[in-house]
Amino acid sequence: MYFLVKTTVKITTRGKEVTLDRDEAWKLLCEYTSGESLRKHALAVEACVRAYARKNGADENLWSVTALLHDFDYERWPNQEHHPSEGHPSEGAKLLRERGYPEELIRAILSHADYCNAPRQSALEHTLFACDELAGFLTACSLIRPSKSILDLEVSSVKKRLKDKAFARGVNREDVMKGAAELGIPLEEHIAFCIAAMREAAEPLGLVGVPAPQ
Repeated sequence: MYFLVKTTVKITTRGKEVTLDRDEAWKLLCEYTSGESLRKHALAVEACVRAYARKNGADENLWSVTALLHDFDYERWPNQEHHPSEGHPSEGAKLLRERGYPEELIRAILSHADYCNAPRQSALEHTLFACDELAGFLTACSLIRPSKSILDLEVSSVKKRLKDKAFARGVNREDVMKGAAELGIPLEEHIAFCIAAMREAAEPLGLVGVPAPQ
């Protein structure tokens, strides 16, 4: 299992002490998500968000668990943009509250879906949104390379693919741009940062690649 720091920490939120266990979060994700690609997407977003937490001196475990669980309910309750209270991520938020997860985490998950009408305010909220679509796009860019690896993926290649609307149609280009803008950093810098973060997790993401042909 992929993790970078201790997996269980206690945080204080709204005067209440809450235990965040990364391993328990992973089990919850797997309980509701059977698809390998969606599990790997959660790991990819986690890698990026955790790296930003480290860069910003934030709580790595809180940011990590938030990213890991941001889509945990998606497979069971797909997007319901016309009825946001009945689908992802609202259904997941209800379950997380029942299990005692902190509101800071829950609100960040709700805010990554604009149709939930939870305006992004905190650094965690902006970061989760900024990394979500981009992590998926970087995975797609890596898998079409001859190497099928993120280890040799370059920013210039990613930017070129972003302009190709026929490639990875499911990725919202506007959200990718908006995410970098919300972080207040150039798009190229954001792409490079997330590539570096995902390279550290290349093995669990299945993006180490294949040997070069002889």
